[in-house]
Amino acid sequence: MMTVLFTCKNCGSAIHVYPSVDAHKIQCDVCQAEQEVKFDHNHEQSILKDCPSCERKDFYSQKDFNRKLGVMLFVAAAVISTIMLYYGINPIWYLSTFIVLYALDFVLFRRLKQIAICYKCQTIFKEVANIDEIPGFNHEMNDRIIYSDHNFHGKPLDH
Repeated sequence: MMTVLFTCKNCGSAIHVYPSVDAHKIQCDVCQAEQEVKFDHNHEQSILKDCPSCERKDFYSQKDFNRKLGVMLFVAAAVISTIMLYYGINPIWYLSTFIVLYALDFVLFRRLKQIAICYKCQTIFKEVANIDEIPGFNHEMNDRIIYSDHNFHGKPLDH
């Protein structure tokens, strides 16, 4: 079953929801603010056609990886290699921290599942049945949607 992760418009906290046609409002557990949502039968069947929050049809897919964790791993490897360099350890050893980081990244890339994200409201959708139909991130589409409120109606940008 698809899981939808909304961001509370009031406090920015995450709101986890399982789609249900009967649900018309969701409530934040932190600030108790409510937001309107519009689920349909496709959502209940884990098919993503439109966003239940902003009702847009523009999504991108990516691996389900915590970006903060990725940055922390890279910083840790950089700090360890810098300390090794400072103490004059053989360059092969301090460069090996980045090789280990690359190997870990490769393993995670192979194991992590794809998620879909709404360009407009950044709602996250996990366990999407039609994830193969959703293209990867497109910078130009993102900029047009975020900065000029362009609506692509679910069609990818072609040049």
